[in-house]
Amino acid sequence: MSASAMVPPSAAAAVARARTLLCVPATARAPREMAAELAAAAALGADVAELRLDRLAGFAPRRDLPVLLAQPRPLPALVTYRPKWEGGEYEGDDEPRFEALLLAMEMGAEYVDIELKVADKFMKLISGKKPETCKLIVSSHNFENTPSTEELENLVAQIQATGADIVKIATTATEIVDVAKMFQILVHCQEKQVPIIGLVMNDRGFISRVLCPKFGGYLTFGSLEKGKESAPAQPTVTDLINVYNIKQIGPDTKVYGIIGKPVGHSKSPILHNEAFRSVGLNAVYVPFLVDDLANFLNTYSSPEFAGFSCTIPHKEAAVRCCDEVDPIAKDIGAVNTIIRKPNGKLVGYNTDYVGAISAIEDGIRVLASQPTDTTTSPLAGRLFVVIGAGGAGKALAYGAKEKGARVVIANRTFARAQELGNLLGAPALTLAELENYHPEEGMILANTTAIGMHPNVNETPLSKQALKSYAVVFDAVYTPKETRLLREAAECGATVVSGLEMFIRQAMGQFEHFTGMPVVDCKFRALANSLVNPDAMKAAGITAHKARL
Repeated sequence: MSASAMVPPSAAAAVARARTLLCVPATARAPREMAAELAAAAALGADVAELRLDRLAGFAPRRDLPVLLAQPRPLPALVTYRPKWEGGEYEGDDEPRFEALLLAMEMGAEYVDIELKVADKFMKLISGKKPETCKLIVSSHNFENTPSTEELENLVAQIQATGADIVKIATTATEIVDVAKMFQILVHCQEKQVPIIGLVMNDRGFISRVLCPKFGGYLTFGSLEKGKESAPAQPTVTDLINVYNIKQIGPDTKVYGIIGKPVGHSKSPILHNEAFRSVGLNAVYVPFLVDDLANFLNTYSSPEFAGFSCTIPHKEAAVRCCDEVDPIAKDIGAVNTIIRKPNGKLVGYNTDYVGAISAIEDGIRVLASQPTDTTTSPLAGRLFVVIGAGGAGKALAYGAKEKGARVVIANRTFARAQELGNLLGAPALTLAELENYHPEEGMILANTTAIGMHPNVNETPLSKQALKSYAVVFDAVYTPKETRLLREAAECGATVVSGLEMFIRQAMGQFEHFTGMPVVDCKFRALANSLVNPDAMKAAGITAHKARL
């Protein structure tokens, strides 16, 4: 199937529907602990709790189910007893498992989940015994890939034929465009009024868990806390509610997000979602783990996917993928912001260069006690060394040259440094050569690579000895806020400028492109600063999503 054929149909055209439920899997090993997880899930704002019976140690149905299903219950219960052959932990025969699920029904469980492979056998067992208050979920899990849309439609029909009340299909993403197939199935089922849980597992499928309310999914899962996931790349219920505002996502919600590889470290979803919330915008911002940018943009081409931030390694490819490119972004050769216009055309901008250069300028002015509104840049005439020749490196080099600096490009791969140097009329060096490069004192250094970014926090692009020649050192990495490069530069007496400043300022520019609204600096700054303060984030009940890449 071509990419264009997988574009999700308009969700706004879907009929009115109930809100997607938020379900928290209870995965404790002891019944009383699992019962306590139900109460904890209710306190966090969940709608349903999934009791994973296969996770219980020494589970005895007649002893343990009364503990788990005792009334009054803090949440409706979805009872699952997953066998190992379908990704669970139960290794026995089907009959005892079936009997336990039937007992759960009789004891008042609101939902019971059974696998498609054995659904017919289970239906025969429960014939005439299923309470009207209990809904039967028949599920299919594919841990290898995501089939074609046609195959998924056939699977829905096959599950419906068993007599299921709710269809559940979970597949695995080999690339992010796989999720579009599931969105298409959700909309199709919504139009046919077929209740469906449709999710795509692993990091590339993460968006299926957040955006399912937009496309009509019956239910999505969020773990009680990090480390208690019941499936790969499952977000926490706290993140779904507090970061992604999932209970407000609906058919008309506009989708924005950050395109990158890796992307799980990014704080942009927290920042932009809070900004959207503050101005009352019906929008959500999600992480897109993308391998092929052109394929991604061709697939998610509906107007509902309205804008994107673009990070490593896609900033240069974004120039080629956009229908129009802002002249400055074209000169830089890198795009970090993509807007989809009402006519469907993609327009690319670059907010990196303003964000980074203004942050460095202000850092120098503070050091020199200069006013921030001076007409002469403190970079004018200074030797400005840029490490990195990718999209961010191009933006910094371009911006510094525009301000009158004498730019030098250094990169691990010399050919890349030379290519950018030739474009700007700037000398090029390898990182090895940069170690002994100190033609003058008071130089400015800007690292635009990912060296030193979490989790590789002990790495640095330049030795401490070499840093002694620099008066100002900037690092585009902002996780952690103080990188090894900045720490050692400060120890050498340099003025250091955190990548957090670039992050804040480029994000402010992106917000204005996304919304057409003027940004309030202090709101962005206060929130962004809290993102690198774990205590502040914990107090806010936020645990930033970190995909396992």
